[in-house]
Amino acid sequence: MKLITNVQQLQGNLRVPGDKSISHRSIMFGSLAQGQTLIRDILRGEDVLSTMQAFRDMGVNIEDDGDVIRIEGVGFQGLRPPQKPLNIGNSGTSIRLISGVLAGQDFSVQMYGDDSLSKRPMDRISIPLRQMGVEIAGRSEKDLPPLNIHGSRSLKPIHYHLPIASAQVKSALIFAALQANGESIIIEKEKTRNHTEDMIEQFGGHLEISGKEIHVQGGQILTGQEVVVPGDISSAAFWLVAGLIMPDSKIILENVGINETRTGILDVIKAMGGKISLSQIDEGAKSATITVESSELHGTRIAGDIIPRLIDELPIIALLATQAQGQTVIADAEELKVKETDRIQVVADALNSMGADIEPTADGMIIQGKTALHGAKVNTLGDHRIGMMVAIAALLVKEGEVDLERAEAINTSYPSFFEDMKGLING
Repeated sequence: MKLITNVQQLQGNLRVPGDKSISHRSIMFGSLAQGQTLIRDILRGEDVLSTMQAFRDMGVNIEDDGDVIRIEGVGFQGLRPPQKPLNIGNSGTSIRLISGVLAGQDFSVQMYGDDSLSKRPMDRISIPLRQMGVEIAGRSEKDLPPLNIHGSRSLKPIHYHLPIASAQVKSALIFAALQANGESIIIEKEKTRNHTEDMIEQFGGHLEISGKEIHVQGGQILTGQEVVVPGDISSAAFWLVAGLIMPDSKIILENVGINETRTGILDVIKAMGGKISLSQIDEGAKSATITVESSELHGTRIAGDIIPRLIDELPIIALLATQAQGQTVIADAEELKVKETDRIQVVADALNSMGADIEPTADGMIIQGKTALHGAKVNTLGDHRIGMMVAIAALLVKEGEVDLERAEAINTSYPSFFEDMKGLING
Protein backbone atom coordinates (compact mmCIF):
# COMPACT_ATOMS: atom_id res chain seq x y z
CA MET A 1 0.00 0.00 0.00
CA LYS A 2 1.37 3.42 -1.00
CA LEU A 3 1.08 5.81 1.94
CA ILE A 4 0.31 9.53 1.84
CA THR A 5 3.53 11.58 1.93
CA ASN A 6 4.67 15.21 1.78
CA VAL A 7 1.74 16.65 3.72
CA GLN A 8 1.92 20.35 4.64
CA GLN A 9 -0.24 20.43 7.77
CA LEU A 10 -3.01 18.72 9.73
CA GLN A 11 -6.08 20.53 11.03
CA GLY A 12 -9.40 19.50 12.49
CA ASN A 13 -11.51 17.79 15.15
CA LEU A 14 -11.71 14.04 15.54
CA ARG A 15 -13.39 11.38 17.69
CA VAL A 16 -11.18 8.33 17.86
CA PRO A 17 -12.65 4.80 18.13
CA GLY A 18 -13.67 3.40 21.48
CA ASP A 19 -11.04 2.22 23.93
CA LYS A 20 -9.94 -1.31 22.98
CA SER A 21 -9.21 -2.43 26.54
CA ILE A 22 -12.59 -1.25 27.83
CA SER A 23 -14.38 -2.67 24.77
CA HIS A 24 -12.94 -6.14 25.40
CA ARG A 25 -13.81 -6.05 29.08
CA SER A 26 -17.34 -4.71 28.54
CA ILE A 27 -18.12 -7.77 26.39
CA MET A 28 -16.62 -10.09 29.01
CA PHE A 29 -18.33 -8.53 32.03
CA GLY A 30 -21.63 -8.20 30.17
CA SER A 31 -21.50 -11.91 29.35
CA LEU A 32 -20.60 -12.91 32.91
CA ALA A 33 -23.14 -10.65 34.63
CA GLN A 34 -26.78 -11.47 35.37
CA GLY A 35 -29.25 -9.58 33.20
CA GLN A 36 -28.86 -7.28 30.22
CA THR A 37 -25.86 -5.10 29.45
CA LEU A 38 -25.95 -2.28 26.88
CA ILE A 39 -22.67 -1.03 25.39
CA ARG A 40 -22.34 2.20 23.40
CA ASP A 41 -19.39 3.53 21.36
CA ILE A 42 -17.63 0.16 21.38
CA LEU A 43 -14.60 -0.40 19.16
CA ARG A 44 -15.57 -2.72 16.32
CA GLY A 45 -11.98 -3.67 15.47
CA GLU A 46 -10.99 -7.23 14.70
CA ASP A 47 -9.60 -7.93 18.20
CA VAL A 48 -12.84 -6.95 19.95
CA LEU A 49 -14.90 -8.86 17.40
CA SER A 50 -12.81 -11.94 18.30
CA THR A 51 -13.81 -11.54 21.94
CA MET A 52 -17.45 -11.08 20.98
CA GLN A 53 -17.47 -14.21 18.84
CA ALA A 54 -15.77 -16.28 21.53
CA PHE A 55 -18.56 -15.55 24.01
CA ARG A 56 -21.21 -16.18 21.38
CA ASP A 57 -19.56 -19.55 20.79
CA MET A 58 -19.93 -20.21 24.53
CA GLY A 59 -23.68 -19.63 24.43
CA VAL A 60 -24.02 -15.90 25.16
CA ASN A 61 -26.65 -13.96 23.18
CA ILE A 62 -24.91 -10.81 21.88
CA GLU A 63 -26.71 -8.54 19.41
CA ASP A 64 -25.21 -5.57 17.56
CA ASP A 65 -27.52 -3.18 15.71
CA GLY A 66 -24.60 -1.00 14.61
CA ASP A 67 -25.24 1.47 17.41
CA VAL A 68 -25.72 -0.46 20.65
CA ILE A 69 -24.42 -3.87 21.72
CA ARG A 70 -27.00 -5.85 23.75
CA ILE A 71 -25.79 -8.76 25.85
CA GLU A 72 -28.00 -11.17 27.76
CA GLY A 73 -25.62 -12.15 30.52
CA VAL A 74 -25.48 -15.77 31.67
CA GLY A 75 -23.34 -15.41 34.79
CA PHE A 76 -20.17 -17.36 35.48
CA GLN A 77 -22.22 -20.56 35.76
CA GLY A 78 -24.05 -20.14 32.45
CA LEU A 79 -21.26 -20.50 29.89
CA ARG A 80 -21.51 -23.55 27.64
CA PRO A 81 -18.78 -25.64 25.98
CA PRO A 82 -18.11 -24.32 22.48
CA GLN A 83 -18.71 -26.71 19.59
CA LYS A 84 -15.29 -25.96 18.10
CA PRO A 85 -11.96 -24.35 19.10
CA LEU A 86 -12.17 -20.61 19.74
CA ASN A 87 -10.43 -18.53 17.05
CA ILE A 88 -8.94 -15.53 18.86
CA GLY A 89 -7.29 -14.01 15.79
CA ASN A 90 -4.53 -11.57 16.74
CA SER A 91 -5.82 -10.67 20.20
CA GLY A 92 -3.49 -11.25 23.14
CA THR A 93 -6.00 -9.55 25.41
CA SER A 94 -8.71 -12.03 24.40
CA ILE A 95 -6.72 -15.22 24.86
CA ARG A 96 -5.23 -14.20 28.21
CA LEU A 97 -8.36 -12.76 29.82
CA ILE A 98 -10.65 -15.51 28.51
CA SER A 99 -8.21 -18.03 29.99
CA GLY A 100 -9.01 -16.52 33.38
CA VAL A 101 -12.74 -16.79 32.64
CA LEU A 102 -12.36 -20.44 31.60
CA ALA A 103 -10.39 -21.23 34.77
CA GLY A 104 -13.64 -21.74 36.69
CA GLN A 105 -15.47 -23.76 34.00
CA ASP A 106 -15.68 -27.53 34.09
CA PHE A 107 -15.29 -28.10 30.35
CA SER A 108 -12.41 -28.22 27.88
CA VAL A 109 -11.64 -25.47 25.36
CA GLN A 110 -8.91 -24.92 22.83
CA MET A 111 -8.02 -21.34 21.83
CA TYR A 112 -5.87 -20.50 18.83
CA GLY A 113 -4.97 -17.47 16.75
CA ASP A 114 -2.97 -16.15 13.82
CA ASP A 115 0.76 -16.55 13.22
CA SER A 116 1.60 -13.55 15.40
CA LEU A 117 -0.49 -14.70 18.37
CA SER A 118 0.97 -18.19 18.04
CA LYS A 119 4.38 -16.76 18.96
CA ARG A 120 3.25 -14.96 22.12
CA PRO A 121 4.07 -16.60 25.49
CA MET A 122 1.16 -17.77 27.61
CA ASP A 123 3.26 -19.22 30.45
CA ARG A 124 2.78 -15.96 32.32
CA ILE A 125 -0.87 -16.94 32.84
CA SER A 126 -0.58 -20.72 32.73
CA ILE A 127 1.85 -20.90 35.68
CA PRO A 128 -0.43 -19.16 38.21
CA LEU A 129 -3.61 -20.71 36.79
CA ARG A 130 -2.14 -24.19 37.30
CA GLN A 131 -1.56 -23.25 40.94
CA MET A 132 -5.30 -22.59 41.18
CA GLY A 133 -6.14 -26.05 39.83
CA VAL A 134 -6.55 -25.40 36.10
CA GLU A 135 -5.35 -27.85 33.49
CA ILE A 136 -3.72 -25.66 30.85
CA ALA A 137 -1.12 -26.45 28.20
CA GLY A 138 0.35 -24.93 25.07
CA ARG A 139 3.37 -25.56 22.88
CA SER A 140 6.89 -25.56 24.34
CA GLU A 141 7.92 -24.36 27.79
CA LYS A 142 6.43 -20.93 26.99
CA ASP A 143 2.95 -22.43 26.45
CA LEU A 144 2.58 -20.87 23.01
CA PRO A 145 -0.91 -21.10 21.45
CA PRO A 146 -2.92 -23.12 20.63
CA LEU A 147 -3.84 -23.24 24.31
CA ASN A 148 -5.83 -26.14 25.76
CA ILE A 149 -7.71 -25.40 28.97
CA HIS A 150 -9.89 -27.43 31.32
CA GLY A 151 -11.00 -25.42 34.32
CA SER A 152 -12.39 -26.42 37.70
CA ARG A 153 -15.53 -25.57 39.66
CA SER A 154 -13.38 -26.05 42.78
CA LEU A 155 -10.87 -23.36 41.91
CA LYS A 156 -8.36 -22.61 44.65
CA PRO A 157 -7.64 -18.99 45.62
CA ILE A 158 -4.13 -17.73 45.00
CA HIS A 159 -1.58 -15.44 46.65
CA TYR A 160 0.58 -14.36 43.74
CA HIS A 161 3.31 -11.80 43.10
CA LEU A 162 3.26 -10.86 39.42
CA PRO A 163 6.83 -11.23 38.05
CA ILE A 164 6.08 -8.74 35.26
CA ALA A 165 4.00 -5.59 34.95
CA SER A 166 1.08 -6.81 32.83
CA ALA A 167 -2.55 -5.75 32.95
CA GLN A 168 -3.46 -8.81 30.87
CA VAL A 169 -1.97 -11.26 33.35
CA LYS A 170 -3.42 -9.38 36.31
CA SER A 171 -6.87 -9.34 34.70
CA ALA A 172 -6.75 -13.05 33.85
CA LEU A 173 -6.04 -13.83 37.51
CA ILE A 174 -8.80 -11.49 38.68
CA PHE A 175 -11.33 -13.27 36.44
CA ALA A 176 -10.17 -16.59 37.87
CA ALA A 177 -10.21 -15.24 41.45
CA LEU A 178 -13.84 -14.14 41.06
CA GLN A 179 -14.68 -17.85 40.64
CA ALA A 180 -12.38 -19.28 43.34
CA ASN A 181 -13.38 -20.64 46.73
CA GLY A 182 -12.07 -17.92 49.05
CA GLU A 183 -9.97 -14.78 48.85
CA SER A 184 -7.14 -14.31 46.37
CA ILE A 185 -4.36 -11.76 46.73
CA ILE A 186 -2.64 -10.49 43.58
CA ILE A 187 0.38 -8.22 43.97
CA GLU A 188 1.55 -6.17 40.99
CA LYS A 189 5.19 -5.55 40.14
CA GLU A 190 4.20 -2.07 38.94
CA LYS A 191 0.71 -0.59 38.78
CA THR A 192 -0.86 -1.22 35.36
CA ARG A 193 -4.07 -0.15 33.65
CA ASN A 194 -6.98 -0.76 36.01
CA HIS A 195 -9.97 -1.12 33.68
CA THR A 196 -10.76 -4.58 35.03
CA GLU A 197 -10.85 -3.33 38.61
CA ASP A 198 -13.00 -0.33 37.66
CA MET A 199 -15.44 -2.51 35.73
CA ILE A 200 -15.87 -4.98 38.59
CA GLU A 201 -17.11 -2.09 40.72
CA GLN A 202 -19.29 -0.82 37.86
CA PHE A 203 -20.97 -4.24 37.54
CA GLY A 204 -21.73 -4.41 41.24
CA GLY A 205 -18.73 -6.45 42.38
CA HIS A 206 -16.13 -5.58 44.97
CA LEU A 207 -12.42 -5.80 45.54
CA GLU A 208 -9.97 -4.14 47.88
CA ILE A 209 -6.86 -2.38 46.63
CA SER A 210 -3.97 -1.23 48.78
CA GLY A 211 -1.05 0.11 46.77
CA LYS A 212 -0.02 -2.72 44.45
CA GLU A 213 -2.00 -5.35 46.38
CA ILE A 214 -5.43 -6.49 45.11
CA HIS A 215 -7.77 -8.62 47.27
CA VAL A 216 -10.52 -10.48 45.38
CA GLN A 217 -13.24 -12.56 47.04
CA GLY A 218 -14.56 -15.50 45.04
CA GLY A 219 -18.21 -16.30 44.42
CA GLN A 220 -19.32 -12.78 43.51
CA ILE A 221 -22.41 -12.18 41.37
CA LEU A 222 -22.27 -9.34 38.83
CA THR A 223 -25.24 -7.40 37.46
CA GLY A 224 -25.73 -6.12 33.91
CA GLN A 225 -25.02 -2.42 33.30
CA GLU A 226 -24.99 0.28 30.64
CA VAL A 227 -21.45 1.04 29.46
CA VAL A 228 -20.33 4.02 27.39
CA VAL A 229 -16.84 3.40 26.03
CA PRO A 230 -14.56 6.46 25.89
CA GLY A 231 -12.17 7.04 22.98
CA ASP A 232 -8.96 5.00 23.05
CA ILE A 233 -5.92 7.01 24.11
CA SER A 234 -3.74 4.43 22.35
CA SER A 235 -5.46 5.32 19.07
CA ALA A 236 -5.47 9.03 19.92
CA ALA A 237 -1.69 8.81 20.47
CA PHE A 238 -1.03 8.64 16.72
CA TRP A 239 -2.86 11.92 16.12
CA LEU A 240 -1.31 13.54 19.21
CA VAL A 241 2.14 12.83 17.78
CA ALA A 242 1.09 13.83 14.26
CA GLY A 243 -0.17 17.20 15.49
CA LEU A 244 3.06 17.84 17.41
CA ILE A 245 5.53 16.94 14.62
CA MET A 246 3.70 18.28 11.54
CA PRO A 247 4.22 21.98 10.76
CA ASP A 248 1.39 24.49 11.16
CA SER A 249 -0.90 21.88 12.68
CA LYS A 250 -3.60 21.81 15.33
CA ILE A 251 -5.66 18.72 16.18
CA ILE A 252 -8.55 18.52 18.65
CA LEU A 253 -9.44 15.03 19.86
CA GLU A 254 -12.82 14.67 21.57
CA ASN A 255 -13.92 12.17 24.26
CA VAL A 256 -10.51 10.56 24.82
CA GLY A 257 -10.15 8.25 27.80
CA ILE A 258 -7.78 9.67 30.42
CA ASN A 259 -7.74 6.85 32.97
CA GLU A 260 -4.76 7.64 35.21
CA THR A 261 -3.12 4.29 34.43
CA ARG A 262 -3.06 5.09 30.70
CA THR A 263 -1.90 8.71 30.45
CA GLY A 264 1.87 8.25 30.44
CA ILE A 265 2.08 9.61 26.89
CA LEU A 266 0.61 12.93 28.05
CA ASP A 267 3.35 13.19 30.66
CA VAL A 268 6.02 12.42 28.04
CA ILE A 269 4.66 15.02 25.64
CA LYS A 270 4.79 17.65 28.38
CA ALA A 271 8.32 16.59 29.35
CA MET A 272 9.41 17.03 25.73
CA GLY A 273 7.96 20.52 25.51
CA GLY A 274 4.87 19.68 23.48
CA LYS A 275 1.94 22.07 23.29
CA ILE A 276 -0.94 20.06 24.73
CA SER A 277 -4.05 20.96 26.72
CA LEU A 278 -7.06 19.17 28.18
CA SER A 279 -10.60 20.56 28.32
CA GLN A 280 -14.15 19.27 28.88
CA ILE A 281 -12.82 16.88 31.50
CA ASP A 282 -15.39 14.34 32.72
CA GLU A 283 -14.12 12.92 36.01
CA GLY A 284 -16.76 10.19 36.16
CA ALA A 285 -16.22 8.86 32.63
CA LYS A 286 -12.48 9.57 32.86
CA SER A 287 -12.49 11.33 29.50
CA ALA A 288 -11.51 14.71 28.06
CA THR A 289 -10.96 16.71 24.90
CA ILE A 290 -7.23 16.91 24.09
CA THR A 291 -5.71 19.61 21.86
CA VAL A 292 -2.19 19.51 20.42
CA GLU A 293 -0.28 21.95 18.22
CA SER A 294 2.99 21.94 16.29
CA SER A 295 5.82 22.13 18.80
CA GLU A 296 9.58 22.46 19.20
CA LEU A 297 10.44 19.28 21.06
CA HIS A 298 13.48 18.11 23.01
CA GLY A 299 14.65 14.65 24.03
CA THR A 300 13.91 13.01 27.37
CA ARG A 301 14.35 9.77 29.32
CA ILE A 302 11.40 7.38 29.56
CA ALA A 303 11.86 4.61 32.12
CA GLY A 304 10.69 3.16 35.42
CA ASP A 305 7.11 3.11 36.65
CA ILE A 306 5.81 5.23 33.75
CA ILE A 307 6.43 2.37 31.29
CA PRO A 308 3.25 0.36 32.09
CA ARG A 309 1.27 3.59 31.62
CA LEU A 310 2.42 3.95 27.99
CA ILE A 311 3.65 0.53 26.88
CA ASP A 312 1.36 0.43 23.82
CA GLU A 313 2.25 4.00 22.84
CA LEU A 314 6.02 3.47 22.75
CA PRO A 315 6.18 2.83 18.97
CA ILE A 316 4.61 6.20 18.16
CA ILE A 317 6.60 7.86 20.98
CA ALA A 318 9.74 6.57 19.21
CA LEU A 319 8.66 8.46 16.09
CA LEU A 320 8.01 11.55 18.22
CA ALA A 321 11.57 11.29 19.57
CA THR A 322 13.06 11.23 16.04
CA GLN A 323 11.62 14.73 15.56
CA ALA A 324 12.89 16.14 18.87
CA GLN A 325 16.21 17.89 19.40
CA GLY A 326 18.76 15.76 21.22
CA GLN A 327 18.65 12.22 22.54
CA THR A 328 15.70 10.25 23.91
CA VAL A 329 16.24 7.05 25.90
CA ILE A 330 13.55 4.41 26.43
CA ALA A 331 14.43 1.82 29.09
CA ASP A 332 12.77 -0.82 31.30
CA ALA A 333 10.49 -1.78 28.39
CA GLU A 334 11.41 -5.46 27.88
CA GLU A 335 7.69 -6.20 27.54
CA LEU A 336 7.83 -4.67 24.05
CA LYS A 337 9.60 -7.83 22.88
CA VAL A 338 6.52 -10.01 23.41
CA LYS A 339 3.82 -7.84 21.87
CA GLU A 340 2.39 -8.57 18.40
CA THR A 341 6.02 -8.33 17.27
CA ASP A 342 9.33 -7.64 18.99
CA ARG A 343 8.49 -3.94 18.97
CA ILE A 344 11.95 -2.86 20.07
CA GLN A 345 13.59 -4.34 16.99
CA VAL A 346 10.71 -3.80 14.56
CA VAL A 347 10.25 -0.11 15.47
CA ALA A 348 13.98 0.50 15.10
CA ASP A 349 14.16 -1.35 11.79
CA ALA A 350 11.11 0.42 10.35
CA LEU A 351 12.12 3.96 11.29
CA ASN A 352 15.82 3.44 10.54
CA SER A 353 14.88 2.29 7.03
CA MET A 354 13.23 5.71 6.65
CA GLY A 355 16.31 7.62 7.84
CA ALA A 356 15.95 7.66 11.63
CA ASP A 357 18.84 6.99 14.02
CA ILE A 358 17.61 4.46 16.59
CA GLU A 359 19.75 1.98 18.49
CA PRO A 360 17.74 -0.93 19.93
CA THR A 361 18.84 -2.06 23.40
CA ALA A 362 17.97 -5.03 25.59
CA ASP A 363 15.11 -3.13 27.25
CA GLY A 364 14.34 -0.21 24.95
CA MET A 365 15.95 2.20 22.48
CA ILE A 366 18.32 5.13 22.18
CA ILE A 367 16.90 7.62 19.69
CA GLN A 368 18.83 10.51 18.16
CA GLY A 369 16.92 13.54 16.89
CA LYS A 370 16.20 15.48 14.88
CA THR A 371 16.25 13.39 11.69
CA ALA A 372 14.77 13.86 8.24
CA LEU A 373 12.75 10.90 6.99
CA HIS A 374 12.66 9.52 3.44
CA GLY A 375 10.79 6.90 1.46
CA ALA A 376 11.16 3.16 2.13
CA LYS A 377 9.36 -0.16 1.95
CA VAL A 378 8.18 -1.29 5.39
CA ASN A 379 6.36 -4.45 6.47
CA THR A 380 4.04 -4.27 9.50
CA LEU A 381 4.72 -7.96 10.20
CA GLY A 382 1.05 -8.06 11.17
CA ASP A 383 1.42 -5.45 13.93
CA HIS A 384 -1.26 -2.74 13.81
CA ARG A 385 0.72 -0.19 15.82
CA ILE A 386 3.73 -0.50 13.53
CA GLY A 387 1.46 0.16 10.55
CA MET A 388 -0.06 3.32 12.05
CA MET A 389 3.34 4.58 13.23
CA VAL A 390 4.76 4.27 9.70
CA ALA A 391 1.69 5.96 8.21
CA ILE A 392 2.22 8.98 10.50
CA ALA A 393 5.95 9.01 9.71
CA ALA A 394 5.16 9.00 5.99
CA LEU A 395 3.37 12.35 6.32
CA LEU A 396 6.79 13.96 6.94
CA VAL A 397 8.50 12.35 3.94
CA LYS A 398 9.49 14.82 1.19
CA GLU A 399 11.49 12.48 -1.02
CA GLY A 400 10.49 9.02 -2.20
CA GLU A 401 7.49 6.81 -1.63
CA VAL A 402 6.56 4.87 1.48
CA ASP A 403 5.21 1.42 0.65
CA LEU A 404 3.53 -0.33 3.59
CA GLU A 405 3.17 -4.09 3.32
CA ARG A 406 0.45 -5.90 5.28
CA ALA A 407 -1.33 -2.62 5.99
CA GLU A 408 -4.53 -4.55 6.74
CA ALA A 409 -3.12 -5.19 10.23
CA ILE A 410 -4.34 -1.70 11.16
CA ASN A 411 -7.93 -3.01 11.12
CA THR A 412 -7.11 -4.87 14.33
CA SER A 413 -7.70 -1.72 16.38
CA TYR A 414 -8.56 1.20 14.05
CA PRO A 415 -10.58 0.31 10.93
CA SER A 416 -11.24 3.98 10.04
CA PHE A 417 -7.61 5.12 10.47
CA PHE A 418 -6.93 6.23 6.90
CA GLU A 419 -10.36 7.84 6.55
CA ASP A 420 -9.67 9.90 9.69
CA MET A 421 -6.21 10.82 8.35
CA LYS A 422 -7.67 12.19 5.11
CA GLY A 423 -10.13 14.27 7.14
CA LEU A 424 -7.27 15.95 9.01
CA ILE A 425 -5.26 16.50 5.83
CA ASN A 426 -8.21 18.21 4.20
CA GLY A 427 -8.76 20.30 7.32
